[in-house]
Amino acid sequence: MRSIWNGAISFGLVSIPIKLVNATENHSISFRQIHTEDGGRIRYRKVCELEDREVTTAEIGKGYEDADGSIIPITEDDLAALPIPTAKTIEIVAFVPADRIDPLQMDTSYYLSANGVPAAKPYTLLREALKRSQKVAIAKFALRGRERLGMLRVVDDVIAMHGLLWPDEIRATDSVAPDTDVKVREAELDLADALMDTLGDVDMDSLHDDYRAAVEEMIATKVEGGGATAPAPAAEAGGGKVIDLMAALESSVRAARSARGEGSGAGAKDGKDAEVTALPSRRSTARKSASAAPKQVGGKKSTATKASTKSGARAAAKSTAKTAAKSTAAAPKKSTAKKSTKSTIAKKTTTAKKTSGTSATAKKTTPRKRASA
Repeated sequence: MRSIWNGAISFGLVSIPIKLVNATENHSISFRQIHTEDGGRIRYRKVCELEDREVTTAEIGKGYEDADGSIIPITEDDLAALPIPTAKTIEIVAFVPADRIDPLQMDTSYYLSANGVPAAKPYTLLREALKRSQKVAIAKFALRGRERLGMLRVVDDVIAMHGLLWPDEIRATDSVAPDTDVKVREAELDLADALMDTLGDVDMDSLHDDYRAAVEEMIATKVEGGGATAPAPAAEAGGGKVIDLMAALESSVRAARSARGEGSGAGAKDGKDAEVTALPSRRSTARKSASAAPKQVGGKKSTATKASTKSGARAAAKSTAKTAAKSTAAAPKKSTAKKSTKSTIAKKTTTAKKTSGTSATAKKTTPRKRASA
């Protein structure tokens, strides 16, 4: 790989000669602008607006446009004379945990290659120190006319450097967050967790650019003399307003599990299957509970329930008949007992009257006997 920058890593008093190599490459398919009538290329010409003529690359320099629109020429000598200690040096300023770096700051990635045999020992020392500390190095370096921020870390057995944006180049998120105050229920979070668990992990090496592959196939077809390619099937409508978030989450879980061949249940944690049911609202629950009693009385019952109901009815009828017979038989006995009781009371009353009359007569006769004497 061709190096794009030569310099050294400044590690305290240790200097490590290195070469900077691009760690990534762009596989995007680029298109040329053409004249649609005859297929001719459309090119841009660099023209001086004062002289109204095309100029060569050698005649083109740099300039800064001031606020009033005037141009201030800047030469390479002007830039080279600036007191930038990192012009040819990657200066390490700190070692921090990797989670201190916000991914938003990540920019272009580079590999740092040891430049020459003497650089192998200090290069290996820095690499192993980064491995053992499980930290990353924060460095400053100058590239393409400006000072930049970088992060050094170990990838396999190579020191990689990621260009970082300066903190003041990261925009604030105040104007991006939702304006309304939204509350998320625990049931919705549980479904979201189930969906995340169902989707699971992915092998990053298995991911590829389907669109680029389709463009390459289309170009190959045209090169071979083929006609227009068949239109792709229309994608399902999406991106509309979500009416029922719970239902959408449930459907997503079922679709994800179906795609993975794991059935239609909504996955649960620890590898267990669980069926996810949307929580009904209070209003629908009240309606269901109110209509539950009539359905149990008038609804269909099983054969066993019918049999037990019939047998219970027969037993109740028999006991009712027995009770009626007993009450019918017992009724005369009660009336006879009542009559006998009344007659007994009458006899006792008559006897008591006679007795009282006798005693009264006795009282009257006794004085008469005394008088006659």
